[in-house]
Amino acid sequence: MYDIIPDIHGQAGKLRGALRNLGYSERRGAWRHSDPKRHAVFLGDFIDRGPDNREVIRIVRGMIEAGAASAVMGNHELNAIHFHTRDENGPLRAHSEKNMAQHASFLKEFPLGSSDAREAIAWMRTLPLFLEFDSFRTVHACWNEAGIQELKALTRNGVMSEDQLIKAADKRHALFELVETALKGPELQLPDGFFFVDKGGHERREVRRKWWDGKAVSWRDIAISVPNPEQLPDRELPDDVLTSAYPSDATPVFFGHYWMTGSPLLQAENALCLDYSAGLDGPVVTYHARPGQNSISLEHLRVH
Repeated sequence: MYDIIPDIHGQAGKLRGALRNLGYSERRGAWRHSDPKRHAVFLGDFIDRGPDNREVIRIVRGMIEAGAASAVMGNHELNAIHFHTRDENGPLRAHSEKNMAQHASFLKEFPLGSSDAREAIAWMRTLPLFLEFDSFRTVHACWNEAGIQELKALTRNGVMSEDQLIKAADKRHALFELVETALKGPELQLPDGFFFVDKGGHERREVRRKWWDGKAVSWRDIAISVPNPEQLPDRELPDDVLTSAYPSDATPVFFGHYWMTGSPLLQAENALCLDYSAGLDGPVVTYHARPGQNSISLEHLRVH
């Protein structure tokens, strides 16, 4: 039996509260369930935003090492790896004002170049990009079947090598797009002449795609995180987009990343986002999955 837990973003208090609600307690140096058959599955994004990055990493890492949990990498772990890794041209992720601000809470606890930062980043490198279980699968942002199959062929059970992590920061390399899609979600280029204005007032000519929505037929249907959908073209999507949604008969998939708000809902009959903005002022939302359950039901959802 599995407890699927999404993006924590340094909110250790929320994580401890959710674990206690689910029946876990800290014993013998790790959080464990009283039922040895219960296993937590984390969806990544353990760091940034919240104040307790170190404690979240300690809890999650301890559970994994004790066999009480599994976890996938989130885009914030990937960003951190690239931020703290250099090649001959400098950091793989620029130390820009924007990136420094996004990573500030982690840097406060793990100063750049410190032994603690190196140790934390070394652990993040061990996280796989995806996980598959008997009756469900997990990924941080997007399960694109063709892309996941390529990652399976390239990586060791979804875990990237040091060389592959470096290539994943290079837009010229095929790994870049594969990893970006899995950890940050796919984006679509809008037709010529169209753009929208995001929450920060910036013009955007690409939209985040609801990759789980096989019923979307227009640009307004397919887009997510667009403040004013009327800025998008009210026209039919290209055929290759219409045919590349997550299949309705595919294995149920759980993911985080998208900062949902309001009452939890199914994204599709076999796709569920569990990220309800716990990194800010939202709750931790978890799902209890049992072996042999081949469908997703909101009855198994818990809001902490």
